[in-house]
Amino acid sequence: MVLSKARKKRIERSHPWVYKTEIDHVIGEPVPGDLVDVYTEKGKYAATGYYNPASQITVRVIAYEPNVTMDKDYFVRHFEDCLNHRERFLGEVTAYRLVYGEADFLPGLIVDRFDQCLVVQILTLGMDARRDAIVEALVEVLKPEGIYERSDVPIREREGLEQRTGVLYGSCPRHVQVQENGLTIEVDIVEGQKTGYFFDQRENRASIAPLMTGWGKRSGIRLQDVETEAGISRLPVNANGKVVTFTWWDGATVLECFAHTGSFTLHACKYGAKKVTCLDISDHAIQSAKRNVELNGFTDRVEFVVADAFAYLRAQVRGHQERTERSHVKEGKKLDTSKPLTAGGGRTWDVVILDPPAFAKTRGAVAGATRGYKDINLQGMKLVNEGGYLVTASCSYHMRPELFMNAILDAAHDAGKVLRLIEWRTAGYDHPQIAGVDEGHYLKFAVFEVRSKGNS
Repeated sequence: MVLSKARKKRIERSHPWVYKTEIDHVIGEPVPGDLVDVYTEKGKYAATGYYNPASQITVRVIAYEPNVTMDKDYFVRHFEDCLNHRERFLGEVTAYRLVYGEADFLPGLIVDRFDQCLVVQILTLGMDARRDAIVEALVEVLKPEGIYERSDVPIREREGLEQRTGVLYGSCPRHVQVQENGLTIEVDIVEGQKTGYFFDQRENRASIAPLMTGWGKRSGIRLQDVETEAGISRLPVNANGKVVTFTWWDGATVLECFAHTGSFTLHACKYGAKKVTCLDISDHAIQSAKRNVELNGFTDRVEFVVADAFAYLRAQVRGHQERTERSHVKEGKKLDTSKPLTAGGGRTWDVVILDPPAFAKTRGAVAGATRGYKDINLQGMKLVNEGGYLVTASCSYHMRPELFMNAILDAAHDAGKVLRLIEWRTAGYDHPQIAGVDEGHYLKFAVFEVRSKGNS
């Protein structure tokens, strides 16, 4: 296969995709799924990849040397490399993304490890043709009890493949329990979103720990030496001088939207949150979150809401604005308290967490997604208590970091807020990125302190 002269020199910079429009001509008649060598317009060898003329991404690169064979031994070597990387950076963790497609030099293949069960997603014709070798290699390297396939994604249809799910090896229970950051999490590998769980936010979920405590002072609670029957003890005391007996007196109030399995809720409780509102539009997701909260003993600190996040946030904002207006009645003007509030809600939180699904799955959806991200962040930051924190994320690749940040800044302008960026993060260690491959830089995660302009 020979590349066109007019193309951008992406493959020379280690980009693993060759688009149909970049190909000048094909030498011979390669069979779809077969490996082909890629040459520049000057006849210089560039890479080897598997071929699918039905796809706009016609070649996906797997090596930068010729005479490669994608057999069982090939996959064994690569899976061992993947395992070594995870063990180096994650230690003895047994739940993570083992194979992350192109970033692990295995384009079109995703493998998530849930302890003794593996969940596989095969996205492309080239990988689908080697399904048996993939399974055999995984069994040799990981020795799992079972392998389950979740190749129920539309991208397969663009590759000329049917969506499919089911057991590939051994046996897998529908629900598996894994450990993350000291928490027990139950995952539905059959009906859960994508492969059942989103490992890419592992480190980001842990990063919220500093936000969860330090709120007692706002309520006038201080640690003081108090004389007790056992002697002098340092205890929390309120403004009236009474000892506070509530365990989580110093914790934050937290709202998690788009909760899915409740992973941020669990971490908030682990790190000391006082009360968490866990919200998702899916009842199945909330039932999963409830189960996880129960498994970790946090039930008394979590309330669950099944609702559309946009509608819920707007209702809380309207209620908050109405209550605020009532509390600022002009001097000399009588307040008619007999008139009921027209808007429901009116709650605010110390920390608001927004982790929505991808709003922009194609380049053409970016304009609408920008409006969506602005709106959700606008409503969210309006509900953050003064000096509290907005935790917000985007997993849309097409929503580039600068666009995401601009949407948040536009929201802050409309809300009359000043944001102080505390942390900016991407995906975790089990989601490495090939330098120069922008498509791998999909996750943006930010923590902002939120202040009103009059108080900044």
